[in-house]
Amino acid sequence: MPKIKLPRKSTHIDMTAMCDVAFLLLTFFMLATKFKPEEPVQITQPASTSTKIIPEGFMLITLDKNGRVFFDVDKKDQKQELIEKINADKNLGLTDPEVKSFVNGAGVGVPFSQLKQYLALSPAQQAQFDKTAKGIPTDTTASYETNELAYWLASARFFVKSKDKDGNDVQGRIAIKADGAAKYPEINKVIGTLGHLGIFKFSFSTNLKGIPPGTALAESNSKNKAE
Repeated sequence: MPKIKLPRKSTHIDMTAMCDVAFLLLTFFMLATKFKPEEPVQITQPASTSTKIIPEGFMLITLDKNGRVFFDVDKKDQKQELIEKINADKNLGLTDPEVKSFVNGAGVGVPFSQLKQYLALSPAQQAQFDKTAKGIPTDTTASYETNELAYWLASARFFVKSKDKDGNDVQGRIAIKADGAAKYPEINKVIGTLGHLGIFKFSFSTNLKGIPPGTALAESNSKNKAE
């Protein structure tokens, strides 16, 4: 009995719709993605075993190896409110483009007397300026005249808010990102400034390193994972 040959059916699949979706997604991500601005200075952070993540809505104090201090806020809407207050309090006369430059930038490290001049520069010029900037004036006193970091912090705390686990607004955290080669007296100026403002809870930003096996922390982590 002869075998019946079944007709072969085409396995062609129309990929037009899938290609359209792929290009639409690609276009969306290209337009919606916001790139993080380049940091004003390069910091070599010390390593630690801490895995805690600072929630959004924080103030960042950056201290480079030469002891220069830079200040930033992570949320743009809060940076907008902050610079508007600083502009009014200090009579800086900032223009809208200069305010926008602060909001979109990655922190400042200049005295108030140079802030308007700095914000008038292009991003490339600011990056060049940061190489020789002296940083925000800081000392161990709470005087706003000589310790401008204290003024930045006191002003920012009005606007910088974070969310707790229940979604309620809470005071934004303060993080210190110090270079591993920074000298203690310079770090002490920053910590002393926080103390004068009544701020005794803050975080140090560090790189994550492996937990040595056999230590109490390693055993605790293993126990938590097992549970």
